[in-house]
Amino acid sequence: MSDMNTTVLAERYRLNHHLARGGMADVYSATDELLGRDVAVKMLHANYVTDDAFVQRFRREAQAAANLTHPNIVSIYDTGKDGSNYYIVMELVEGQTLRDVIRGEGPIMPRRAAEIASEVAAALAVAARGGLAHRDVKPGNILLTESGSVKVTDFGIARAWDDSEELTRTGAVIGTATYFSPEQAQGQQADGRSDLYALGVVLFEMLAGRPPFSGETPVSVAYQHVSEAAAIPSASNPDVPPELDAIVMRALEKNPADRYQTAEDMRSDLLRFLSGLPVGAADPEAATRVVAATPPPTVPPDEAYRLTAYPQERRTPWSVILGSVALLAIVAVAGVFVVQGLGTSDTSGDLVEMPNLLGSTEEQAFEELGDLGLRPIPIRRASDEFAEGTVSATDPAAGVLVDPQDRVNVVISSGAETFTVPNVEGRDLAAAQQALTDADFLYLVEAVTDDEVVANQVISQDPPAGTNHPPGTQIMLTVSSGPEQVVLSEYTGFLCLDALAALSNLGVQVVIERQFDATIPDGEVIRTEPGALEIIPKNESVTLICSLGVEPVTVPSLIGNTQAEAENALAALGLVIAFGEPIEVVAGDGREGIVLEQQTAANVLVEPGTTITVRIGQAPPPPTTTTTTTTTTP
Repeated sequence: MSDMNTTVLAERYRLNHHLARGGMADVYSATDELLGRDVAVKMLHANYVTDDAFVQRFRREAQAAANLTHPNIVSIYDTGKDGSNYYIVMELVEGQTLRDVIRGEGPIMPRRAAEIASEVAAALAVAARGGLAHRDVKPGNILLTESGSVKVTDFGIARAWDDSEELTRTGAVIGTATYFSPEQAQGQQADGRSDLYALGVVLFEMLAGRPPFSGETPVSVAYQHVSEAAAIPSASNPDVPPELDAIVMRALEKNPADRYQTAEDMRSDLLRFLSGLPVGAADPEAATRVVAATPPPTVPPDEAYRLTAYPQERRTPWSVILGSVALLAIVAVAGVFVVQGLGTSDTSGDLVEMPNLLGSTEEQAFEELGDLGLRPIPIRRASDEFAEGTVSATDPAAGVLVDPQDRVNVVISSGAETFTVPNVEGRDLAAAQQALTDADFLYLVEAVTDDEVVANQVISQDPPAGTNHPPGTQIMLTVSSGPEQVVLSEYTGFLCLDALAALSNLGVQVVIERQFDATIPDGEVIRTEPGALEIIPKNESVTLICSLGVEPVTVPSLIGNTQAEAENALAALGLVIAFGEPIEVVAGDGREGIVLEQQTAANVLVEPGTTITVRIGQAPPPPTTTTTTTTTTP
């Protein structure tokens, strides 16, 4: 593998360069030369290719993972063998692993951590419905794309191990010690709730910048998972709100029955937190009351992903502008009094100090200024920091000496500044995101399948266009992911009726064609078009090509042929000639050596190899002549 440009798998996938190495396989970037797209290729290590059980598991679980179609799951395109190389072809994701982000940047902002965890939970929910437990949820298997979305990889793939990172049990990997559940640590069966425990560990690590348990050996870490309670994330990061602490601790319950029971449950709590609603982990009764009165936004995990974008630029708040003006005023006023101090002994007796009125009500502020002899001038402006009707700024600022009877500006907050939501329905997702960002709004994206709206086009938005909301309000975008897609299985060798039933269950339209095939028995599948492991829209048709068995041949007419001509004609069709009793003819009548009769009639269809019996004309031998010699005695 030293020269990647010369390595081509299956005469299709050209390896470009090495991306990563794991305990089980190496991953390369590659080019699919048939479809002209960039892909990632995972190749099984050479020391496992001779282990039939390991290879079969590699194939079986890769095919199972290929059936998981979701925006938060890395897609599997193909799997196969080329020589001694077993490989899986996957979606190439441009971005970083969550592990690299945490190592490089430390703790992640609580809101962003909850968004990432909710998208991972959506992927786990799809896997659970397909009967798969991930078994190795960890930051290294969570990819963050350049656009900010989340992709989970290595679903259901058997993993190899080493003494420093993973534990084994009778030769079977049971997870990475830092992230596996108490039941995995004790050698018990893992299920979807084990994945949720691991996701709780990952969420803790995103918030605190470190996992909840660590030790010198995997065994010491495993012991802590079983016997020690984790600290709350806010103990390491005070910015973590109590609701997010509660979600993490619910996921980290030692007893699986006390955790979230499904990925949908955990995702629902994360979405509640992101929407500012009570979470079930903190107060189940309050959460139930909220559901009855104001249902939170719910997104089917197999049809949606959520992505919050933060504006790159924000308008400067009025408090900052006025603060700058006040600072300049202080400098200017201070300069005036310095100059005046040089020419007079004392003028401060006629001055009063501007009080600090920030946060006071308008009535309180005007009363206090009136007591000082100052005349307030109200100015109303929006403020993100001060409640409506309270003082958000003054000019001059607090502490400045002013003359009694002077007019002073008092800025009264009219509440948070609001902006008009732009209309992005029908626009491309990237353009819609940019329009909302430019208008100082955040956005959430819900992807749904749609047979009529092209992929990445906005179907609807909430709140609707034209309404006014404070900057930072989240706008829910419902975006088309195109028609629902399915992954075709390998049906070659199946009975056509069984394959027809399986394809019908996928929801695709099936067209049946029949062909003769010398290698596939009558009634079995030769192939499908498109082929196995192809991903197609659910409303697309699939051609099921079924075998008619060996193609029959037509018996030619041999009457009038010479023996040699008859032999050559039958041999060319794969038929065998046999000769019956000759037919007696008159010598010299032209029928000698000619086929006069064939037992299998002409134009009859027979299988190749059938014996055709003919009778040839043959003249009887000429009569024998006897010569008598007479001897005369003289």
